[in-house]
Amino acid sequence: QVQVVESGGGLVQAGGSLRLSCAASGSFLYVSAMGWYRQAPGKQRELVATIISGGSTNYADSVKDRFTISGDNAKNTVYLQMNSLKPEDTAVYSCNANVRLTGSGPPKFYSAWGQGTQVTVSS
Repeated sequence: QVQVVESGGGLVQAGGSLRLSCAASGSFLYVSAMGWYRQAPGKQRELVATIISGGSTNYADSVKDRFTISGDNAKNTVYLQMNSLKPEDTAVYSCNANVRLTGSGPPKFYSAWGQGTQVTVSS
């Protein structure tokens, strides 16, 4: 079983900063990638940023130069530093962890989601 737990959401004024954390735990060999997604009311979930185990990152155009994703492989944890926040960043932010499961035979991967954390940016 794989658990993903996020923390760090909250209410902030426009222009402010927040840092989200996400930790994956459970029975798996390693985390191959982790990412942050968000869903605003009435909108579809969208990718915010991802990071793979080698350190390569990917960002949505809307958050480039404002958000930074980083990871701690030893702790199976990923962080999202969000600066210069805008009201349009308001959403539920969810963390995803793609892990390689234990066991023999061909490699098996599993995608686990956290419950999400609310980020609200006031104007």
